[in-house]
Amino acid sequence: MCAGGSAGKKRVLAKERLTELVEQHGPGEVLPPERVLAEQFGVSRPTLRTALAELARAGLVVRQRGRGTFTTARSTAPEFVPAVHDSILSPAAEGEWTSRVLRFESVPAGARLGQRLQVSPATEVLRVTRLQLVGTEPMALERLRLPLLLVPDLTARDLEVGSFYRLLRMRYGITVADAVQTIESTVVDPVEAESLTVPPYSPALLCERVTRDGEGRVVELARSVHRGDRYRITSRLTFGQQG
Repeated sequence: MCAGGSAGKKRVLAKERLTELVEQHGPGEVLPPERVLAEQFGVSRPTLRTALAELARAGLVVRQRGRGTFTTARSTAPEFVPAVHDSILSPAAEGEWTSRVLRFESVPAGARLGQRLQVSPATEVLRVTRLQLVGTEPMALERLRLPLLLVPDLTARDLEVGSFYRLLRMRYGITVADAVQTIESTVVDPVEAESLTVPPYSPALLCERVTRDGEGRVVELARSVHRGDRYRITSRLTFGQQG
């Protein structure tokens, strides 16, 4: 029992360290060899391979036999823009929303994350993981990346109460102007499954959002995994005059 728990913790740690490493690399770059990473993280190679496999399933890396492990390149899928006036991702059950912060730390952006946030690799960013609940039921696991210079005194408690966008406006004078959000199907990995209280590899919705203020600055990069059994997507469509 204890050995299994220790192995599980090491796998979770390896996955977190690998995710951080991916964020520090540009798209399509090769990661260090498994042997080097295992020694660096203090885990066995089988444990490291399991963590790499989970990142591959999440689409963060690509493993090529005989060549190594690469960060994923930018998606080449064509963008489809329907005549959508509004689209809402909402929980299928009503209730009071709350959040619980699981991780809150400041780290250098690195190459890949810096590129997405449009800051230098050395710029400090807040890396936050929070669990969103309706009542007592976990609904989504959200990972936020925020430029620290925009929110210098932000605390974990600030992200557990009230509206974050309202806080940006009232405390920092930052008004959110627009965002680009993508939604796609995925499955939860064992770590996400434990937080969301669902079986590993259960269907889920992956939402990624880049939010900007009125000056065009990126103020938030969010990646959320939503339980597939608790959400629905509602879209309002508008059409031009028919010929």
